[in-house]
Amino acid sequence: MNILKFITAGSVDDGKSTLIGRLLYDTNSILDDQLEAIQRANRKNDDGTVDLAILTDGLKAEREQGITIDVAYKYFQTEHRKYIIADAPGHIQYTRNMVTGASNSDLIIILVDARKGVIEQTKRHSFIAKLLAMKQVLVCINKMDMVDYSASVFEKIKADYLNLATNLGLKDIDFIPVSALKGDNIVHKSERMSWYAGESLLDYLENVEIHEQEAVSWRFPVQWVVRPQTDDLHDYRGYAGRVLGEGLTVGDQVIVYPAETYSTIQAIELNGQQLQRAENGQSVIVHLSDDVDISRGDTIASVEHLPKFERNIQANLCWFDNKPLDTTQVYLVQSHSKLTKVKIVDVLYKFDINTQEKIYHDPIKLNDIGRIAIKSAENLVFDLQQENAANSQAIVIDPRTNLTVGALMIQAVD
Repeated sequence: MNILKFITAGSVDDGKSTLIGRLLYDTNSILDDQLEAIQRANRKNDDGTVDLAILTDGLKAEREQGITIDVAYKYFQTEHRKYIIADAPGHIQYTRNMVTGASNSDLIIILVDARKGVIEQTKRHSFIAKLLAMKQVLVCINKMDMVDYSASVFEKIKADYLNLATNLGLKDIDFIPVSALKGDNIVHKSERMSWYAGESLLDYLENVEIHEQEAVSWRFPVQWVVRPQTDDLHDYRGYAGRVLGEGLTVGDQVIVYPAETYSTIQAIELNGQQLQRAENGQSVIVHLSDDVDISRGDTIASVEHLPKFERNIQANLCWFDNKPLDTTQVYLVQSHSKLTKVKIVDVLYKFDINTQEKIYHDPIKLNDIGRIAIKSAENLVFDLQQENAANSQAIVIDPRTNLTVGALMIQAVD
């Protein structure tokens, strides 16, 4: 059974949490004790019904204020798929939370209030979706009950968003008119929008095919060197990790970084079983035909399509820390399990995420996204985001506090 990971985004009060709550409620995915708890809660809708947004409000401040602050993850499954849902905050001051939630999602659902149409926060979240190379965008035009389920309102917002998407270069966009509060087009097709011939939200999620980025080749970052050193497995040496890209096969010629030594894949193990081939996303143990010196943090790659192996790069950076980025400070970059010292030598510009314009000569502060130039203490193994997004991402750590202060998306070799 495959897994679909998606995130909801939108302006404050667009109904993201209510949509997720309605989806869980109408698919009978809420445990009895959870249902009893929300029925006892003080938060009610204007018509006296239970406020389903409570299901994703884990923080006390969220429950009290009726807003989303942190990313809330919910899980459910049907006969066809398992789902991991990330409910992202809409406030601009929580941009870092949205970036964190979106970085591992296959699909983004952008909610638009039917009364307001495409607004600044719609543009901001769409721009972030573009920066993160999101594979699929679904625009849910919510609160259709507030505009008398008008087809003309839906078509007007759809046209406005398509114009925005063209300007941003977004592709693979779909639209569904919904009322999360009333349940229209969430799990069941709405009888009040007979003019809409498409799927309900659940049907869409069940059937959508995520167009995977065609990676230049596979990469295998080593998470652990497996050496049992028992009497039965005296000579056993395997390398555990997760496959990134098109998949690796027994007999493939490989190169190991950073040593740049060559070998061949001798065997692939999964749960004690021998595989001929490991696919993208599988966590396996790889055996090589040669005794190569490999440690945690090294990368095994195909010799047919080599990754970048450079010290000087350019990357988009989302800043998480309350302290501004300090170009005089040494930071650590962690890519998979590899830690490397780096200097951020220049802030090229930062983005106005409302207008998508570039701002020059301005420091990068909390929740800012900008383009930076980096010089690392040793060569980094990576791919560009447009070629293999999974091997282009890293986090920035402040060694003084050991806090994660930023997220990187590598764009170019400097």
